[in-house]
Amino acid sequence: MALHLIKLCVGAESVEDLREWVARKALAAVAAGQEPHSFHTTRMVPKRTEDLLAGGSLYWVIKGYVQARQPLIGIETFTDGEGVGRCNLLLGAQVIETELQPRRAFQGWRYLEQKEAPRDLASLSSDGGEMPLELRRELAELGLL
Repeated sequence: MALHLIKLCVGAESVEDLREWVARKALAAVAAGQEPHSFHTTRMVPKRTEDLLAGGSLYWVIKGYVQARQPLIGIETFTDGEGVGRCNLLLGAQVIETELQPRRAFQGWRYLEQKEAPRDLASLSSDGGEMPLELRRELAELGLL
C-alpha cells in the first residue's frame, strides 16, 4: 500500500492556480534544459522514502480542503548555501483532482496513509467532478460527499 505526503498549498486559491504554477515551473525547467517536472523544497527529509516512491503522491490542501494530488517521482537531498540540509520533492506534471476532504492548517508536511487519502474525482462513480466547487464543498461539510 502506497504512503503519501500531505501539505498546504500556500498561495493557491484553487486547483487551477496550482495547475498554472506547475505549468510555469515545467516551462522554466525545459527552458533551462532540465526535466519538465515541478518540485517542492522542504527542510525536513522524509525518512520513509522507499514507501513514498512506491506509488505515493503529494496531496495538496487548498483553502482548507484536500483538493488535488501530484505523483511523487523522486526525492533529492542537498545542503543549501547556509549549510542547512534540505530536500526537493520531485513531482509529476499531472495535477489530479481529488474528492474534497476538510483539513485544518498545519506546519510542514505530514505522512498520509493510503486508507486516509481522498479518492481521485475521476474514480468516483457519481458526477462529483461536474459539480461546482462550492456545491462540492458544502456537501463535503455536511458529510454527504
